Amino acid sequence: VQLQASGGGLVQAGGSLRISCAASGRTFSSYAMGWFRQAPGKEREFVASISWSAHTHYADSVKGRFTISRDNAKNTVYLQMNSLKPEDTAVYYCAAGTLWDLRVGRADYWGQGTLVTVSS
Repeated sequence: VQLQASGGGLVQAGGSLRISCAASGRTFSSYAMGWFRQAPGKEREFVASISWSAHTHYADSVKGRFTISRDNAKNTVYLQMNSLKPEDTAVYYCAAGTLWDLRVGRADYWGQGTLVTVSS
């Protein structure tokens, strides 16, 4: 599975942005998908995950503001980010793996990342 993230950019605090991750391969629907982020000088952290059956899980820091979704027909996973804060600034990575592995920061496949910058 190859993952290609896109949609990052510059947004003002309080604004919204949707990033996408397109996957190649016919086994996309069998993987749980996740989003992680890494801010400058910090370790990569879990953001959200979604199972093949659309069960979702979020980090406390984004709960209620971010929504992860997937379209198995398009082999794509999305992260809708609302009420963005400057501390959300990071490179966002998509990943594919098992639901448990994603929640502990492991994945079978990683995308290349897309930069989200939130200005104050």
